[in-house]
Amino acid sequence: MARSQLYSIFSLPLLLLSLILQSTPTHAIKFALPAQRYPQPKCIWNTAHTNTLVIVTANVGPGTNQRVDVEIVDSSPKNNVYLAKKGIAGEARLAITTHSEGEVGVCFKNHIEGDISYDKSTKLDRVVDLDVDIGADAVDYNAIANQESLSGLETEMRKLEGIVKEIVDEMGYLKKREERFTDTNTSTNQRVQNFAWFTLLSLAGLGVWQIFHLRAFFKRKYLID
Repeated sequence: MARSQLYSIFSLPLLLLSLILQSTPTHAIKFALPAQRYPQPKCIWNTAHTNTLVIVTANVGPGTNQRVDVEIVDSSPKNNVYLAKKGIAGEARLAITTHSEGEVGVCFKNHIEGDISYDKSTKLDRVVDLDVDIGADAVDYNAIANQESLSGLETEMRKLEGIVKEIVDEMGYLKKREERFTDTNTSTNQRVQNFAWFTLLSLAGLGVWQIFHLRAFFKRKYLID
């Protein structure tokens, strides 16, 4: 076998692994959270599947006469509230496991506290550095390696196994969505077809009734025998 063929055979798995690693999303954001007497929540949303581990790391900067509250919710019809914590400061690490399919939102509110002169020209805010890890990204593989005495290569393989499982679960979810959309499309086509037949039969019946009605009318007027 030629050297180029051997190189292509062994380089293909490495290329696939690199694409998998590069496709792993990062959910980090940094923003200024303005303070108000009655603040509206500022939510950061990320997609997550059922029974998925979500780790939220929020680093809240300093700010006088301000209280930052955090709440983790989802976009399901039940509007699940997984966690609510008041007065977070510095680094806060929060962990939840999702109950339903959809998006998970990390919502912040920055309240003004104390007797301070506040108007629209006053700018009070706190800087929030938010990092959201979902699924395989949320697993602490270093702790697993120390607990199970894994080598560096075994740890990387365990991490790749988690990423591949996540991709397989995503493909299964997309397959279920495709099946659901196919069923919806089939049901819609059947309804349209039934409505078309109903319309056709209604028009045919209306035409027959008009013929008999006109015939009876002309007979009463002695226009036809």
